[in-house]
Amino acid sequence: MDTDMWGVLLIVLSGFLAGGVYALWKVNKVLAAALAVCTALAAASGVLRLGYF
Repeated sequence: MDTDMWGVLLIVLSGFLAGGVYALWKVNKVLAAALAVCTALAAASGVLRLGYF
């Protein structure tokens, strides 16, 4: 797969993870916070992979 596709897939993954954070927030805030960190890392990796920064 080429580099642009990996970037797009990482951004899509961060969207799914953000949905998990939203759904999990009322149940377990600690786990939701850990998942939010993973979401931020996936989004940052996708943006950096696409070469925006």
